[in-house]
Amino acid sequence: MSHEAIVAALGEPGWSITPDYLCAAEVAALRDECLSAYSRGAFHRAGVGKGVAEVRTEIRGDQVFWIDAEHAGAALQALLTKLEDLRQAVNRNLFLGLFDLELHFAAYPPGAGYQRHLDRFQDDDRRTLTVILYLNENWMPADGGQLNFWSSEAGPVLEIPPSGGTLVAFLSDRFWHEVVPANRQRLSLTGWFRRR
Repeated sequence: MSHEAIVAALGEPGWSITPDYLCAAEVAALRDECLSAYSRGAFHRAGVGKGVAEVRTEIRGDQVFWIDAEHAGAALQALLTKLEDLRQAVNRNLFLGLFDLELHFAAYPPGAGYQRHLDRFQDDDRRTLTVILYLNENWMPADGGQLNFWSSEAGPVLEIPPSGGTLVAFLSDRFWHEVVPANRQRLSLTGWFRRR
């Protein structure tokens, strides 16, 4: 799916699922960068809330590593260039005023999930467009870990498997979602395009 098709879907219904946004080699390179940071202890437990986030593993069990674009490896730099093209396409067509991107690797150990939530903070409306890129290799239905996504307040629920290379994008303030616990480590890049 091209960026134009993603933008059209973001216009209506407000979300997009793009399998094979990256090829297998690109995903493998990003996964290597992610696991390298994980193995050197760069990840920390994710919290909930804004500012000094509170670690509440009964709500959210992943570990994250926030990305500094200046120190990103080659695979991340290539992805950041591609996501910048997406940002510009969204701004050209949907006039959302997206300004920057905050992005982190997320690693869910087996059994960890993230309860149903919205991505925009109640007192801060800068997070506008959520992007999730999955980095998992050979993900099978028995592995669990799908993203449950409510396309409206009442439903239906979409069950999106975290297959490597799939990009999910949606308006941050409109769509509730949750990560179902997986039976193996689950890796992704998650970010938010923000406006000023």
